[in-house]
Amino acid sequence: MAGDPGRLWAAGEAYEPYVGRWSRAVAAEFLPWLAVAEGQRWLDVGCGTGALTQCILASRAPEAVLGVDPSEGFLGHARQRVADRRATFEAGDAQALPVADGSFDAAVAGLVLNFVPDQARAVAEMRRAARPGGQVAAYVWDYADGMQMMRRFWDAAIALDPDGAGGKDEALRFALCRPEPLRGLFEAAGLRQVAVRAIEVPTVFADFADYWTPFLAGGAPAPAYAMALPEDRRAALRDRLRATLPTGQDGRIALSARAWAVRGTA
Repeated sequence: MAGDPGRLWAAGEAYEPYVGRWSRAVAAEFLPWLAVAEGQRWLDVGCGTGALTQCILASRAPEAVLGVDPSEGFLGHARQRVADRRATFEAGDAQALPVADGSFDAAVAGLVLNFVPDQARAVAEMRRAARPGGQVAAYVWDYADGMQMMRRFWDAAIALDPDGAGGKDEALRFALCRPEPLRGLFEAAGLRQVAVRAIEVPTVFADFADYWTPFLAGGAPAPAYAMALPEDRRAALRDRLRATLPTGQDGRIALSARAWAVRGTA
């Protein structure tokens, strides 16, 4: 996937402080919305570090969860963190899932569909994996406006480097991450009763370092851009962000993150 998360993040330790922690907050709102009964079989497509799998295990009382991801770095992190015997993790591509037809009650994908080259094929594969009447669902960040952590970063970067930063902004690269494209993608896959909703969660950073440090790990588009800058220009970006972020008297930076969630019935 290109950005394939397997290439974007060689190890889960880099992903977790960047967006893994916020993905869990979105999952806590996303999973009840699906109304999947207890004791069901779940497929977590593009499971990454296992954030969504952990939330399924903790809140939905599943029979089993299979996480599939192309990145051995992510899978190793997930296997280390998720000790529950109901969970297994397997290498695989969202565009060719290594599962039998109709073998899951729910097939879900958290923060991954926009990274898949052939998104229609990925949703078709999720539909194939779900039993008739099963749920197929996903969520992605609202890069254009609602994911403030990244929006603030790119606004500052573009102000300093309009030619170099502008084309890398996820809001421009990921046209899928809006309600109507998501709805259209799921309806085109033949899913029924397709619905889309916004999920907004607080993203409160303890201090500026808590916000800035994850951008120094490389990998995803914003951190990769930051680390490709010469030191003086990276320092200028850091200083602009420090001056423009809404920082409280206690040093905390209170932002919010919006994701768009979509669901349909197989």
